[in-house]
This record gives sequence, C-alpha cells and structure tokens, in this order.
Amino acid sequence: MAMHPLDVVIMAAGKGTRMKSSLPKVLHRLGGRALLVHVMDCAGQLSARQAVVISGHGATEVEAACAGRTGAAADLSLKFVRQEPQLGTGHAVQQALPALPDDGITLVLSGDVPLTQAATLQALLAECDGQRLALLTLRMDDPTGYGRIVRAGAQASAQVRAIVEHKDASEAERAIHEIYSGIMAVPTRLLRGWLARLDNKNAQNEYYLTDIVKFAVQDGVAVVAHQISDAAQVAGVNSPVQLAELERVYQQRLATALMEQGVRLADPARLDVRGLLTCGQDVEIDVNCVFEGRVSLGQGVCVGANCVIANAVIAAGAVIHPFTHIDGEKLGVQVGEGALVGPFARLRPGAHLGAEVHIGNFVEVKNSTLAKGAKANHLAYLGDATVGERVNYGAGSITANYDGASKHRTVIEADVHVGSNCVLVAPVTIGTGATVGGGSTITADVPAGALSVARGRQVNIANWARPVKPTGV
Repeated sequence: MAMHPLDVVIMAAGKGTRMKSSLPKVLHRLGGRALLVHVMDCAGQLSARQAVVISGHGATEVEAACAGRTGAAADLSLKFVRQEPQLGTGHAVQQALPALPDDGITLVLSGDVPLTQAATLQALLAECDGQRLALLTLRMDDPTGYGRIVRAGAQASAQVRAIVEHKDASEAERAIHEIYSGIMAVPTRLLRGWLARLDNKNAQNEYYLTDIVKFAVQDGVAVVAHQISDAAQVAGVNSPVQLAELERVYQQRLATALMEQGVRLADPARLDVRGLLTCGQDVEIDVNCVFEGRVSLGQGVCVGANCVIANAVIAAGAVIHPFTHIDGEKLGVQVGEGALVGPFARLRPGAHLGAEVHIGNFVEVKNSTLAKGAKANHLAYLGDATVGERVNYGAGSITANYDGASKHRTVIEADVHVGSNCVLVAPVTIGTGATVGGGSTITADVPAGALSVARGRQVNIANWARPVKPTGV
C-alpha cells in the first residue's frame, strides 16, 4: 500500500427521512459517537492520506461535528465538499473528484455504515492493488432492496460483470443473493474517466456510482469482489429500529472482547459502553452499567449494578457500589486504590480520591481532593475542598463553597473529625487533629488540635405543654 496513497471518500449528504428526525442521519449516535465518527475512525486506522466528506443535508452541522473527532481520526486530514442537490451516489463522488489526486486509490465509504472493520478494508485494498476495481460484497438470504452482483459465470471466483440496482433488476437478477455493500476501492486515475461517463437513464433518474463497473468491464479493467459473511460490517442505518439493532450488535461485540480479556460481566446483554473502556485483570462489572467517555478500571475493580461512570480513572481494588454516578467531564475523576464509593454516591468533575477513601451513600464530591483513608460515609457534600488523611467527615455536613459570586476553598487537614450537620463556610481551614462539634457553622479557621463548637446555646423549658387542637376542629 505504500506505493498507492489512500484517499477515503465518505458519503454523508443524505437526509435520512426514515429516521424522522431533524438531526442529519450520520450524526445519530451509536456507542456514544456519531455514525460518521465511527467511519472516520476506521479511515484513520487505515493511515489514509485524507478523508473527503461529502455533505449535503445539514451540512453545517455535519461539518461542525467532525471538528471534535478523537481517536484514530484525530490526526486524519479532512476536507469537505457539498452535494447540492443530491442526484445519486455517482453524482456525490463527482463532487469529491477535485480533491482526489490521480496517484492514489479512492476508497468509497458511507457515513451511515459504522461497523466496518479496518482489517476488512485492508483486504479490499489489497484486492484493488492500484490496478483493479474492488467491490466489498455480501451474500444475503434476503437481498431485497440491494444491488446485485452479476458475474460472468456461476462460480464464486468468476469475474464481476455488473452491479444491477434492485429496482432495475430482472427476475433472474433478483434471484442473485450476492449483493454490493456500497463500499469500493478504485484507482483514482481510472475513477475520474468513468465518472465522466455516467448518465441517469434508470428507474430513479439518478447517477449511480455502481455503473462504473460496466465501464471497467468495457475498458478491460478487472473487477474483483471481496466477499464477507459478517452482515453487520456493511449494515447501514436508515431508521431508529436499525440504529437500535446495530447498537446491540456493537455492544455485544464489545462485551465479548472484554470477556476475552478476562473481564467478568454479570450479563453481557446489559452493558453499555459509549466511549473507550479499558480494564485490568480480574475486573467485575454487574448489570446495567453505562460507561461514557474514557474510563479506566484497574486490576480487581468491582463495579456494582446500575452505575454510570464517565471520564474516570479507577485504581486497583476499588469498589464502586450500586447506583453510583461518576462523571469527570473535562476535569476527570480519580479513585484511588482500595477506595469504596457508594451506593448512591456522586463524584463530579475534579474529584480526586486517594487510597482507601470511603465515600458513602448520598455523598457528593466536586473539585475536591481526599487524601488516604479519609471518610465521608453519609449524606454529605464536599465541594472545592482539600481533605487530609484519615479525616472523618460527618453525616449531613457540607462545605459552603459559593458566596453568590465566587467559589472558595475549604482546607481540612489530617486527622480532623467533623461532626454531623456542620456547615464549613469557605474560605476556611480546619487545622490538623481538630474537632468540629455537631451542628456547628464554622466561619473562621480552627487551630490544630482544638475543639470548635459554633451553635446556639441549648435552652430547656421545664413543664412545657405542647399546643393542642381546639375541641371540635
């Protein structure tokens, strides 16, 4: 392939009427990413020289969505061309021609076909070899609606003579079960001449890209087919039903890959990965967990049922109890070795938990660092705080970090004990080994080792009678 630079053309101009959505079809999400991004990622894995995206319907949205691409597509050189109006697949590729140098191979992909594997496309490119027109094909039990592969003979190895669209096919041609996937690899120097010869004399009055097959045959250029058996790799998305079906295929394949690496999944059918999930040895994941963005689970991590975890690094031996919500967004979340989180806990962006930290039920942590062994076990809030080792943070206590205009930081040094139902009004520092009595509102620094109590004096009224309702009410 080094002698033949690769240019990828991605067709992404269609409206997708059957999606019944104002969102362009190629921007609907599978596995947490737009369909088009999956296709661009595959192009990036092929070390393509460039990708030319043909946009049309919702072009501004489509082009903007490509700007935030990550993964293998991050370094992919990208160009856009517009197809307006949309007059067929051949017309679409004609719009890309000015951006395609003649020294390369053009690989044509569809922006709504997200599960094609790079290895499959590498095999197709090898068949092309800069000399032949190579088609990716599939044998289907029910080929209705697809273009049929017409060969020179009955043998599977016979030369391809034509692709006939379903609406233009004869009864004999409709009986053919080998279909064209919509993916082809073709020497660009030959593609240029063939596209110039297209016409729209067919049932759809469109310019079919598939008509270049007959031109190749007329010109004596070999037309070869690389046939696969995995239908999901060439399945397109035209409706919400098809999108949901492919989502399940995608998730099942991810689940299988994780289990083959040693991850224990309680039920592979109840896992959703909407980003990149990496796992160490002996990771256990219970049912109905959702992983978004970039998530790393260290060796021996256990994730309980019904957790949602996004953009987080969870170190070895940590336990995430059921119904925990972790979302690091851009700042990320870090959970240290052997930490215990949940159930029903919430870790927000910037939460950094050290080793053996305990965050219990209905505790929320945001933009705060907790050192080794710190504990906040019940019904508490830590925002914009620095918490030292072995701190015990009481139930119902909060850091009041916002004064209505600015955020301020609370510092709780090592070995502090904060009683229940306290308010720490930032900026404030609680010194090493200090104790804050339950129910206190702390507005000034507490010296190391001191006991601070800031609450109203208790008053007891003897023989006090409770109010009673008037008779007859």
